Amino acid sequence: QVQLVESGGGLVQPGGSLTLSCVGSGSISSVQSAAWYRQAPGQQRELVALITVRGYINYADFVKGRFTMSSDNAKNTVYLQMSNLKPEDTAVYYCNAMIVPLGAQTTAYSYWGRGTQVTVSS
Repeated sequence: QVQLVESGGGLVQPGGSLTLSCVGSGSISSVQSAAWYRQAPGQQRELVALITVRGYINYADFVKGRFTMSSDNAKNTVYLQMSNLKPEDTAVYYCNAMIVPLGAQTTAYSYWGRGTQVTVSS
């Protein structure tokens, strides 16, 4: 079974920084892509950043220049470095990955973590 676990959320003042981590564990054969999403209260879940297996990274316009996504493939871990945080960045941040489980040959499945809360407030 594959699991994704996020960590690193918390309360931060406007202008502050946080780094989120997402660790994948279990029967992972390969990872095709990974992404960070966020969902604010009463809002739909939205894409924040995505990284492909080739290392291409795409950011939502509202985080460009402030957030940086990276990965450590050897550790099955992705990170989201967030700086210059704003109150509107307050949300639950979720990790998502397209993973080929062991024994699944080339079929990838979408997996989600349970999320980590980020609150930006003075």
